[in-house]
Amino acid sequence: MIYQNGKDYLQAAQKRVMLFGMSGLGKTHVSNMLRDQGSWFHYSVDYRIGTRYMGEYIADNFKREAMKVPLLRELLMTDSVFITSNITFNNLAPLSTYLGKPGDPAEGGVPFAEYMKRQEQHRQAEIAATLDTARFMDRAQDLYGYPNFICDTSGSICEVVSADDPNDPVMRQLADTLLLVWIKGTDDHTAELVRRFDRAPKPMYYRPEFLHAMWEEYRSAHAVTEDTCDPDHFVRWTYARALAHRQPRYAAMARWGVTITAEEVAQVKNAGDFDMLMSRAIDRI
Repeated sequence: MIYQNGKDYLQAAQKRVMLFGMSGLGKTHVSNMLRDQGSWFHYSVDYRIGTRYMGEYIADNFKREAMKVPLLRELLMTDSVFITSNITFNNLAPLSTYLGKPGDPAEGGVPFAEYMKRQEQHRQAEIAATLDTARFMDRAQDLYGYPNFICDTSGSICEVVSADDPNDPVMRQLADTLLLVWIKGTDDHTAELVRRFDRAPKPMYYRPEFLHAMWEEYRSAHAVTEDTCDPDHFVRWTYARALAHRQPRYAAMARWGVTITAEEVAQVKNAGDFDMLMSRAIDRI
């Protein structure tokens, strides 16, 4: 790790931390809080994915739908309107909409092959956006003068790295430049995250072998075809199973850093609380 012990972290002139874990356990909340207190630069991997790497895909998808409306088609063809997404750190709906859901087109579904193509686009974008972290650390200090840096990762980061491989290029770069911090949830948190996802699905990337297995299992269990599959039900059903699938992958990543609990994160009210929590987590190893 880049900090030898808790005291080393507390005395560091530059604190560099990466939070990872299931979406909904406090990564973005804590990152927003640190940014708002003035001395932390907040780098959101999801935001970078949706703007730098998938922004054109998202905008083109909006335009494709707009072209179906005669009035909007005419305006687009004459460059009379401009269509773009309005992704923010706290609103990733445009990215979720683009990734889509496989199943019945009448219910908003897309063909499974198209869904998998967009998943691959997201995989490539997530790797690139995560590797951009190092450049943004330098940029945050050199350009804006921020001494501290917090990286708010995508919930699917565990799907795009091989944490058991000591030479994995993404893990290697992250561990060499940041303190990696797993926010670990409980079974109670898992149940609540499923309920939240049911209300407002977030952009999700899954490994191809997992998705193919889920797709086959779901269609068999529910006796549906690609064209009759309920897309909303499928993504919710898959998400609930993905949480268990991801736990060992997160745990493998945690061996490169430290682990804190969602309960501990909930007690953090300011930057001082956060620093003390990081210090304790390092000394627990």
